[in-house]
Amino acid sequence: MIILINPNLVVQRSDPFTTGIVYMPIGLAYIAASLRAANIPVKVIDAFAEQPYQARRNGKFMLLGLNHMEVVERIPDDTKAIFVYAINLTNHLSTVEIVSAVKYSHPNIPVVVVENTQAVTTYALRLVANEFYNAGADYILTGESDHSCALFAQAVINGRPQAYLRRIDGLGSRDFYNEPANKIDDLDNLPFPAWDLFPLQNYWKLRFAHGPQSTKSYLPLLTSRGCPFSCRFCVAPYANNQKWRSRSAQNVVDEIEFFVNKYNVQEFHIEDMNPTVSDQRIRDICNEILKRNLKIIWKIVAGTKVETIKNEETIDLMAKSGCKYISISPETGSSRLLELMHKPFDLKHALSIIKRMNQAGIYSQACFVLGFPDETDNDRQLTHALVRDLTRWGVDEIALFIITPVPGAAIYENFHGFEFLSELNFSPSWRTDYHKLNNFRLHLYTYFLLWKFIYHPFKILKQPLNFLRRNFNTKMEMIPYRALVYKYLDLFSKKK
Repeated sequence: MIILINPNLVVQRSDPFTTGIVYMPIGLAYIAASLRAANIPVKVIDAFAEQPYQARRNGKFMLLGLNHMEVVERIPDDTKAIFVYAINLTNHLSTVEIVSAVKYSHPNIPVVVVENTQAVTTYALRLVANEFYNAGADYILTGESDHSCALFAQAVINGRPQAYLRRIDGLGSRDFYNEPANKIDDLDNLPFPAWDLFPLQNYWKLRFAHGPQSTKSYLPLLTSRGCPFSCRFCVAPYANNQKWRSRSAQNVVDEIEFFVNKYNVQEFHIEDMNPTVSDQRIRDICNEILKRNLKIIWKIVAGTKVETIKNEETIDLMAKSGCKYISISPETGSSRLLELMHKPFDLKHALSIIKRMNQAGIYSQACFVLGFPDETDNDRQLTHALVRDLTRWGVDEIALFIITPVPGAAIYENFHGFEFLSELNFSPSWRTDYHKLNNFRLHLYTYFLLWKFIYHPFKILKQPLNFLRRNFNTKMEMIPYRALVYKYLDLFSKKK
C-alpha cells in the first residue's frame, strides 16, 4: 500500500481574509490516478478535508483538519511508502509537522515530500529541502511527479536497491539530487484525477473554495500545465522553465463529461496558471462543450494573461458555453514596475475585454500586487487610478496581494525578516513596511466599493443576498463568509 497525504490547511489567525484559501489537491489526485493506473494499491489521507472544521492553534497560526495522531492511525500496517504533498507555501508548517509525525511513528517506511509545480502559491522544494530532512523526510521529489511517484513506489514494493532509487528523475535526499525529467508533453495520456479517493462531500459542504462557489458541488480542472511568461515574483518560471503545454479540447471536455456523469458536478474551476495561451484551444473547448450540450458552469479562477484572449468573439463564445468568471492580473498601474516585474500588460486590450465580459455576463477579477521591490508611493497611486478605470469599465472585484518572497521566485533573495515559511502568505506581517502597504490596501478596497456603487450600483446591491444564500459569484462575496467561519473556529480551537 502506498499512502498519499494532503496536509492540514493553515490559517494566519490575524488575517482570515487572505489566508486559509482552500485548494483541492488536484496534483495529488493526478498522482493517485497514475499509481492506480500502474496497479499500485493507493490510499489518500486528506488531513484537511477529512475533518475541515476541527481546529487547533499553533502560535500565530490555526491548523484545520486531523491531528497528528489521527493521521498516523490511518496508515495501514502494509504501507510501503508515504508521500506527503507540499501543496502550497502557506501550508508548509503542516507539511513539516506531518512529515515529523509519520516518520516518528513509522521509522522504517520511506517518507517522500512531493512538489507541486502547477500553482503560483507553491514553492521550490530543493531550495528548502533541509527543513523536510530535519523533520524526518527521507526524500524530496521535484518536478512533475505523475510518473516518478509510480517508479519510486514500484521500486520500494519490489525491494529495489538504493542504487536504483538514485536514478529516479527529480528524486533527492541529503546524499544526492536528480534533476527533474523533461515536462510531460502528452497530457492527454494521463488518467483523470482520482477524486473518488478524496472526501469530496466535505469540500463541497464548506461552500467556499479558491474560486467562488455558485453551486452545491464543483471540481477543479487543469487543462494545461506551465506558463510561458517570466514574472519575477512568481515560482512558475523556476518550476516550469517557461514551458506551456496543453491538453486537447476533446480530452478536457471528456473529463468534464466524465465527472458530470459520475458525480453530477455542474461547476468546474480551471486552476491552470494560464489556460488561454492558445485562443483557438479555448474556442475549441467552448465548441466541444456546446456540441455535447453540457449544461455546466466553468470559471477561470487562478488567473490568465488577458492579452491571450484575442478578441470579443472569444468572450462571447466562452459565455455561451457556460463561463461565468475570469480572473486576470494587471498587477500594477505602473509601467515602470511592470518592466521590473518582466510582465507586460496591454491596458487598452484589457479594458475592451473586461467591458465585453461585463456585457456577456461573465464576472471578472483583477489582481494586483503591492510592495514589489523599488515600488514608490507614485507607483501605488498609478495602481489606484487603474483600479478606478477598471471599475468604470465593469470589473466585478479586485484582489490586492502584498508581495511575499516565494522560494524559487527571482525576487526571493530580496526579502528578509520572516521566521517561518508559512508566514510567506498574502499578508506578510513580518515586512517592515507591512502596515503602510496594508493601510493602502484597505484604503483602495474601500474606494473600489465606493466606485462600484457609483458606476454599477445594481451589482453591489446583489452581494448581500448572494452572501446570505451562500451562492457566490465573486471571491469578494465568498471571502467574508470564509473569514466568519475561521473566526468562529479560532474562538473555540484548542491550543497545540
